[in-house]
Amino acid sequence: MARIMAIDYGTKRTGIAVSDPLQIIANGLNTVPTNTLMDFLEEYFKAEEVETIVIGEPRHADGNPTHVTPLVIGLERKLKKLYPEKTVLLQDEAFTSADARQIILQSGAKKKKRREKGLVDKISAVLILQAYMENQL
Repeated sequence: MARIMAIDYGTKRTGIAVSDPLQIIANGLNTVPTNTLMDFLEEYFKAEEVETIVIGEPRHADGNPTHVTPLVIGLERKLKKLYPEKTVLLQDEAFTSADARQIILQSGAKKKKRREKGLVDKISAVLILQAYMENQL
């Protein structure tokens, strides 16, 4: 089996998570500057087999799109065009950043570690991936 990748897209940083090859466990992979995302993905896809890319779709609590939603939809279209052999889809990412902050706080991480914004993005990607994987059961 191939991995599933989740992307928590941001205007500055993008968190990335992947499943194990058996698609059982979601792991945080990396946080990359968004302007280097496509290069990162190209290199990763050369090294690892990924069959599905799940992109977190940001929405306000009332369901309306955020200012980032059009960028996410653009990324989805770009990935579908560049990688037609992969399934690319959107997954609701409601409250993942808040949940990620809470997880970091509960983990007992030191104050300096809790301030790392990249850590929130990576954990948010893990939460997006976990939600997708749970919905597939």
